[in-house]
Amino acid sequence: MIGIDYAILGVLLISSFISLIRGFVKEALSLAGWILSFWVSLTFSGGLSEMLASSIENSSFRLIIAFVALFVISLIVSTMINFFTTRLVQRTGLSGTDRFLGVVFGFLRGILLVSVLVLLSGLTELPKQAMWQDSALLFRFQAIAVLMRDYLPASVAGNFHF
Repeated sequence: MIGIDYAILGVLLISSFISLIRGFVKEALSLAGWILSFWVSLTFSGGLSEMLASSIENSSFRLIIAFVALFVISLIVSTMINFFTTRLVQRTGLSGTDRFLGVVFGFLRGILLVSVLVLLSGLTELPKQAMWQDSALLFRFQAIAVLMRDYLPASVAGNFHF
């Protein structure tokens, strides 16, 4: 194993440890909250932007303000739901199971994170370097990155060097 392999293991361990501390429910609801907040902002920022037309003249600035406001409000609401749901799980005595599932979630998140980083590295010449070829772990993540690349438009996928 070389340095890049230790870095990969570090990412997987740190992600798993964070999820062990936070638990599955908190991690899953947090991720869902971010995704939902982004969706709410994309979906409703145009409408809110129109409502702000009398207050803010610049349409681009108005749209940015509407997007950010909706995102922040949605994130606050989802954080409150997350807080109360996490408290409920702690009170029901499921915290051991929650933490175990959190480790699994964190490990899978770490795999996804490393795979995305490997995919982005494919836009460079790194996959042709000797350290890439000598790695004991990179080829596994490169296989996932290739699967991810196949879902990209052909015009984008052609830019990857593996």
